[in-house]
Amino acid sequence: MVKGISGGQKKRLTTGELLVGSARVLFMDEISTGLDSATTYQIIKYLRDSTHALDGTTIISLLQPAPETYELFDDVILISEGQIVYQGPREYAADFFAAMGFRCPERKNVADFLQEVLSKKDQQQYWCQYDYPYQFVSVTKFAEAFKTFVIGKRLHDDLDRPYNRKHNHPAALSTSNYGVKRLEILKSSFQWQRLLMKRNSFIYVFKFIQLLLVALITMTVFFRTTMHHDSVDDGIIYLGALYFAIVMILFNGFTEVSMLVAKLPVLYKHRDLHFYPPWAYTLPSWLLSIPTSLIESGMWTLVTYYVVGYDPQFTRFLGQFLLLFFLHQTSLALFRVMASLGRNMIVANTFGSFALLVVMILGGFIITKESIPVWWIWGYWISPMMYAQNAISVNEFHGHSWSNHLQIRISH
Repeated sequence: MVKGISGGQKKRLTTGELLVGSARVLFMDEISTGLDSATTYQIIKYLRDSTHALDGTTIISLLQPAPETYELFDDVILISEGQIVYQGPREYAADFFAAMGFRCPERKNVADFLQEVLSKKDQQQYWCQYDYPYQFVSVTKFAEAFKTFVIGKRLHDDLDRPYNRKHNHPAALSTSNYGVKRLEILKSSFQWQRLLMKRNSFIYVFKFIQLLLVALITMTVFFRTTMHHDSVDDGIIYLGALYFAIVMILFNGFTEVSMLVAKLPVLYKHRDLHFYPPWAYTLPSWLLSIPTSLIESGMWTLVTYYVVGYDPQFTRFLGQFLLLFFLHQTSLALFRVMASLGRNMIVANTFGSFALLVVMILGGFIITKESIPVWWIWGYWISPMMYAQNAISVNEFHGHSWSNHLQIRISH
């Protein structure tokens, strides 16, 4: 629901993306479509400057470019009916057709002249050999005549000469998969991921507020004055509170699906064009998720731990905080895998629903390990909720508040 960029901005962005890569040769087909002449001029001018500065080669096909845009090109290749009519320096193109008896008027755009002089209906107006009657000159005759033109002869001689690799310029071909060093790629990707987090700050703030509200509601449901440590039934209530905390932390990473699905087209495009390797995106994305995991797990633990009445030892408090932190990291990784496998919201939601079904039902709390069928037992061992539930239960029920009143054995 945020306004995107315009068509001209997309053209600039696409051109900029291509220049970031390690390619030394760029092929661009009718990039002026949908752009005004001023924007086209700016893009072509920058491409010319970049090509000269980086000692590269850029081949651009344009239809009816403006005169000032045409003047930016070094060489011109005129193609018609599958044949090369002219290939050489831009300033000699009009001279070639003048030698053939067709002159470009002074106020005429040379680019328009080059296209119209090959057209049967427009060619006659440029005939300048008034001593001879006009006869239509076909594209094939132009192509044959170009071979005898001085530029054509020079081109033919260059192509006939065998290429000597000893004279190859070291920058002519790319020797690396990526345009810059790995450290620079990592820094750029990190800054990019941080910028995306700033732009999506509303989502993260909304998640924090949502989790805080649920934590406040949890405080009222599992309030300390109504919680006891005297019987097995009390232990089951505490298990339910711990299970609810695990479910909330696990589900709070579901927003990663929609955000990653929106990024995937760009990520795959950049990967295929060798802008950066996959790890250059994955590593910063993981590092930047650590603060959010710390905030969410820390917020839940601070708000609920002592109010619910868990064991008051600080080491137990710290243990629960660390367990919820690692569970949140696992949740983010799980939903990112779902988004990567699905690649669109419908398939990703289907995968995610099935994964959560396996993770929750086969986690050992809703259905005990002994009750799970043999052919489903693999779901028990891969469920992160099973490990989280066992670890957080051991952390709580081995505390002093339970050992003083009741010994409860936790089965793994």
